[in-house]
Amino acid sequence: MSILVDKNTRVICQGFTGKQGTFHSEQALAYGTKLVGGVTPGRGGEQHLGLPVFDTAKEAVARTGATVSMIYVPAPFAADAILEAADAGVELIVCITEGIPVNDMVRVKTTLASYKTRLIGPNCPGIITPGECKIGIMPGFIHQNGRVGIVSRSGTLTYEAVFQTTNIGLGQSTCVGIGGDPVRGMNFIDVLELFETDPQTEGIVMVGEIGGSDEEAAAAYIHENVSKPVVAYIAGVAAPPGKRMGHAGAIVAGGKGTAAAKFAALEAAGITTVRSPAEMGLAMAKRLKGPRAVAMTGAASNRAAASRRAGASKRAPKKAAKTAAKRAVKPGAAKAVKKIVRKAVKAVKKPVKALGRRSPRRPK
Repeated sequence: MSILVDKNTRVICQGFTGKQGTFHSEQALAYGTKLVGGVTPGRGGEQHLGLPVFDTAKEAVARTGATVSMIYVPAPFAADAILEAADAGVELIVCITEGIPVNDMVRVKTTLASYKTRLIGPNCPGIITPGECKIGIMPGFIHQNGRVGIVSRSGTLTYEAVFQTTNIGLGQSTCVGIGGDPVRGMNFIDVLELFETDPQTEGIVMVGEIGGSDEEAAAAYIHENVSKPVVAYIAGVAAPPGKRMGHAGAIVAGGKGTAAAKFAALEAAGITTVRSPAEMGLAMAKRLKGPRAVAMTGAASNRAAASRRAGASKRAPKKAAKTAAKRAVKPGAAKAVKKIVRKAVKAVKKPVKALGRRSPRRPK
């Protein structure tokens, strides 16, 4: 099971025929995502990457049955593309575009409140369910199906958390990059709620950043509502106040939004925190009690079981031989051993007695 997207999810791409839309659509198709078409106004009726192009999102949804849209529309037009997708009845919108004006996103956020549509982003790496569906710019090859849910404001650190959990044998259930803009769609709490109810997700890695108060709110929510182990890291520990660090939302202002304050809130809520991104995977493995104890199914499980049986069968004769050698005592050997021990004890006692005698008194 996964959250939000799986192998059956039907996806369209807005900005389909553009440079970024084309490249990442090709990557999604190669990964196995069920991409069913795209939208580029004025090019309706054409074919691109072997898929139909539509003039509007409403037409694309009606003709393909898509429930998700990924957006690679340039920043000046991205807000309208989000609202167009919502109006078309799309259930999930993943907006990769960065640089959307904050005023545009305020308008989008207010309008989306009247829809049932979920929005991930903007300025986000997207969402991926390992082996099933990839929407966005995440590199698919580092992902492995498993039991850790990852939610992050930072794109690069999302990949780092994925890489570590893959290498340590835990894998991921779903990875969600929520983006780093100050006004965006889904936040930590929205994703944590889904991970808590997902039976495949056994642990959660949360990567936050300086700026805003999302991490503090997430800490309070985890303390009250999340039963699964959570490991958290906050990026931007060394960021000077008032400086924007990469993301538009990663800015410490008015003494609020510092990494120290966020770490303090997380730790007060009983959440495991790490002070280096290199420790996320190991910390999660410790919380789940077994870095290699990832559940395997099918052929992988059968191979592992066969390997264990083969190793046990090879070790068994050697172990039995050693045990037999220990138990095999020749006649008279026990008496000889006792004799040697008695002699050794006598040899030790003699110098001990000599040391215990009083030395002669010296003349005055």
